[in-house]
Amino acid sequence: MTGFFSSSKPAHSSHNSSSPSPPHTFCETLMEDSLKNAEAIIKRWDLDNGSSNSSYCTISNLFRDNRAEAKQFVDAVIDLQHAMRFVIKESSSSQQLVRAQNLMQIAIKRLEKEFRTILAGNRYFLDSESTASREYSNRSSTASDEDQASEDDNTVEIQARLSEVSITEEGEKISVTADLRAIADCMIEAGYGKECAQIYQLNRKSVIDETLYCLGIENFNISVIQKMDWDVLEKKIKSWLSAVKVAVSTLLYGERILCDQVFAVSDNIRESCFSEIAKDSALALFTFPEMVAKYKKLSIEKMFRILDLYDAISELWSEIELIFGFDSTAVVRSQAMSSMEKLREAAGTILSEFESAIKKDSSKVVPGGGIHPLTRYVMNYLVFLSDYSGPISEIVADMPVSMKSPLPESYLLSPIADDENSAACVVSVRLAWLILVLLCKLDGKAGFYGDVPLSYLFLANNLNYVLSKVRESSLKLLLGSIWLSNHEAKVEQYMENYKRMGWSKVLTSLPENLTAKISPAEVNQCFCKFNLGFEEAYRKQSSWVIPDPKLRDEVKISLAKKIVTAYRAFYEKNWETVSRSGSGGEVESIVRFVPDDLQNYLSDLFYGAGFSENSSTSHGSTSTFSSPSR
Repeated sequence: MTGFFSSSKPAHSSHNSSSPSPPHTFCETLMEDSLKNAEAIIKRWDLDNGSSNSSYCTISNLFRDNRAEAKQFVDAVIDLQHAMRFVIKESSSSQQLVRAQNLMQIAIKRLEKEFRTILAGNRYFLDSESTASREYSNRSSTASDEDQASEDDNTVEIQARLSEVSITEEGEKISVTADLRAIADCMIEAGYGKECAQIYQLNRKSVIDETLYCLGIENFNISVIQKMDWDVLEKKIKSWLSAVKVAVSTLLYGERILCDQVFAVSDNIRESCFSEIAKDSALALFTFPEMVAKYKKLSIEKMFRILDLYDAISELWSEIELIFGFDSTAVVRSQAMSSMEKLREAAGTILSEFESAIKKDSSKVVPGGGIHPLTRYVMNYLVFLSDYSGPISEIVADMPVSMKSPLPESYLLSPIADDENSAACVVSVRLAWLILVLLCKLDGKAGFYGDVPLSYLFLANNLNYVLSKVRESSLKLLLGSIWLSNHEAKVEQYMENYKRMGWSKVLTSLPENLTAKISPAEVNQCFCKFNLGFEEAYRKQSSWVIPDPKLRDEVKISLAKKIVTAYRAFYEKNWETVSRSGSGGEVESIVRFVPDDLQNYLSDLFYGAGFSENSSTSHGSTSTFSSPSR
């Protein structure tokens, strides 16, 4: 038999003077062929080769300049490694192993250089495979779906860098990721996965750290945060908010995909690499919100920054779970969750303080029954809160107002009140409760007016303002149409009380039956009572206000129908009686107004110096609140 397994000689060949060569085994033949094939291409790219080709090999890149040879190089290394493993099993003392190992060292040195070069040359411009979502097609959002425009020029620059997805050679798209993976597969197969991972980690960790720094993400400690003035800290918060979506959805997400693809052949290496590269930076990213939540100078006005931070993490939570799904990066998920919990606690505390501040407000009533500063402040605050219905529902989930509480039923009626456990209902009830707390406080303040009609006007003005803020904001959807209808009826009731009590002397000065005959003396008495009542009401109410033009129109028209219409009928029936019974001067003193005069006086009262659009909140009134900021 001939071939790799024997080399037999005929018996009569014993006359040869030299001894026969020992036969080559299959292992030796396999190693010899592998060495011959590998040596030709590996030594051609030997960085330490002393030949004239050395300088070319040093400055050129195998994978960039000679892609066909790059594939041959990788195949040769893998074949050489397979042959070495086979020989080791059969004959661990083979001299060819030493030669093979030397050749392998040359190859690995070249691959390490190529790996470094590709990584260094494409720090921010890795190809589309590194940011494509095909391996995670179920992720909740993409990097291009920015919810808000960034105000930071560095953020825009980094986004531009990260959006670059390919390099081109001779008009064809070249996959950098594929080259990195080919080298990584080869080195891991050859037993040099640790060395490959170290090179990768060193390069990519610096990219992550540098990019986050350019995005404005800083690594603080709690003592530094506590010493910051709020204006400074707020700038840091704004910078974090503008950067976090890019950092998570583009930078860290892209890095996770890149790492998964480059080290696809080894689950352990891809996990350890990503953890080493991203864990520390991600922890710094998600620790910042928790430190803000622990800021000792938090106040009611700072609520919205707390909610912004909470909302940002909440919106990214599904991506955070996906990106940091490894056991080794569970600490990042834990930190993000911890930050959300601390922010939720801080917001809950602020919300409780807000309610307490409403109850404790000791500011004076405003002249003229206008809109109280407390009403403006609370409603502006609640309008802002309504835009955070999602975060607020989670925050108040543990502190809801029970549907069985003393809260009036009218304050709970809304399109979503049927499901008392729904997030929208929890928010609806909480906001309705805060409005009730406000209205109860205003009801107490109304009692400080010395004039009951003015108290009702004050309540009507302020409740009408509350309704206007509800109608023009998200509060309308949260509180519902039934809630609005009920409170619109309350405004009408307050206004009816104001009109009835504020103009009672005028309305009762004329006979109920205007067609009935009365004596001249009774006619004169009616005119005199009307004159005194109208003049008193006009004089007193000239300093009262109805800021809402629509409400002011309705009140003026309603009073004109009641007063002017009744007076006109009485005037036309009894004018001649007065004129016949007295001289000109006496008539003028008794009949001071003609019907058209009353119309003009009412117009002047409601649209002139009297019931102006301007609320009297600036007439010396003070409030414990300042304007809410967002």
